[in-house]
Amino acid sequence: MTRIDIGKLALVLGLSAAVLTACGRKGDLDVPGGPQPIVKTVDGKEVRQPEDRPFILDPLL
Repeated sequence: MTRIDIGKLALVLGLSAAVLTACGRKGDLDVPGGPQPIVKTVDGKEVRQPEDRPFILDPLL
């Protein structure tokens, strides 16, 4: 393998690692075995958290 091939391989592996680490959901941390979804107030109005839907990559984690 030449240096160019090694560089291309390193680039592909680096980009794939960056893409895989960016997968996930952003949100509040869940308390293990916690209660029902927390009700938060925004300007005096009650807001419930949305229903948790399974994500396609959840089985991999």
